[in-house]
Amino acid sequence: MQKLLLHPAAKPVVFVLCLLPLAWLVYATAANQLGANPAEALIRATGDWTLRALCLVLAVTPVRVITATPQLARFRRMLGLFVFFYAVLHLLSYGWFDMGFDLPDILRDIAKRPFILVGSLALLLLTLLAATSFNRAIKAMGAKRWQALHRTVYAVAGLGILHFFWMRAGKNNFGEVAVYAAILAALLGWRLWHRLRKDRVAAHRGGAASRPATPAARAKS
Repeated sequence: MQKLLLHPAAKPVVFVLCLLPLAWLVYATAANQLGANPAEALIRATGDWTLRALCLVLAVTPVRVITATPQLARFRRMLGLFVFFYAVLHLLSYGWFDMGFDLPDILRDIAKRPFILVGSLALLLLTLLAATSFNRAIKAMGAKRWQALHRTVYAVAGLGILHFFWMRAGKNNFGEVAVYAAILAALLGWRLWHRLRKDRVAAHRGGAASRPATPAARAKS
C-alpha cells in the first residue's frame, strides 16, 4: 500500500477521482437527469460534495496515524483545494441559478438569510486557506502562524454544519445534517484526544527527566 501511495501516478489518480462528481453533474445536466428542479439539484449537490471533501481532508490525519501510513499526507493539500473548488462551485451555482448573478440581490440575500451568511464566512476562510496552501506561503508566514491559520479549518467544519442545519430547518429535515455532524465530530474529537494524549506523554517524560536520580541510579553511574 505504501509503495502505491508513493507511485508517481498516485496523485493524478486522486485528482481524477476528485473530479468525478463534477463530471457526473455535467453529464446529468446535459442529459436532463437532475429532476424537476435542476438548479436546486446542482446547488445541493455541490454543497454536499463540499462537505464530503471536507470530511475526507479531516480524515487524512487520523487514518495516517492509526494505520501508520505517513504517505497519505502528500494528498492532503490537493484534497483541501478540492474542498475550496466545490465550495466555489456551490457559490457559483447559487449566484447563477438562484440569483442570476445579480450582485445587489445576492448581498441583500446574504444579509437577510443567516444560513447564507454563515456559508459565506466559511467560504471566506476556505479562500484564505487555499491562498496560503503553498510552500511559499509557509515560508513567508512562518510555520507557527501558518499552522494557526490552517487550524481554522475546524471553524470551517462548524460553519459548514451550521449552514446545512439552518438550510434544512425550513423543511425540518435534519437526517443528513446529523450524519455529517457525527462524522465531523468524530474526526475533530479524535484530534482533540490525540493532542491531549501527546501532551500527557510529553508532560510525563518531562517530569521523569526532572526528577533527581535515586541513590541506586547514582551508584550505577
